Amino acid sequence: MKANVKNIFVEGAIAPEKIAQSIAAHQAKTGIGGHCLFLGQVRADEVAGKTVTAIDFSAQREMANQVCHQIKEKAFAKYPIHCMHIYHSIGTVKTGELCFFVFVSAAHRTDLAQALDKIVQQIKAEAPIFGKEIFDDQSHQWKENKY
Repeated sequence: MKANVKNIFVEGAIAPEKIAQSIAAHQAKTGIGGHCLFLGQVRADEVAGKTVTAIDFSAQREMANQVCHQIKEKAFAKYPIHCMHIYHSIGTVKTGELCFFVFVSAAHRTDLAQALDKIVQQIKAEAPIFGKEIFDDQSHQWKENKY
């Protein structure tokens, strides 16, 4: 992986403390006037009478990191963003736990929500990250991403 390409992956669920720490770290960046964040959580969906109890995430890590880097670069060029952080779980995440965290900051709130929505959609559509739904009867199936 290239030096400027960051690893987005977190083993297991994303702890709420990691989110709080990310926000707190931006207090010293006094040019920022607004933050917008997306938190993806594993749902207890019902499929064919079975309930999802977890998702086991896997990825083509190097390629996914590169794709997310490119998405970040394009977003910085298009929107007045100061900071952006992307984290995605790898491994098993139980229902109710967080698996995806995208955090963008800018001087003003204008366009932040639009930028965040576009970034999340692009990651879900382009990054080679896969989720296998695990059901209450221990059966499993690959999850289909919905944008």
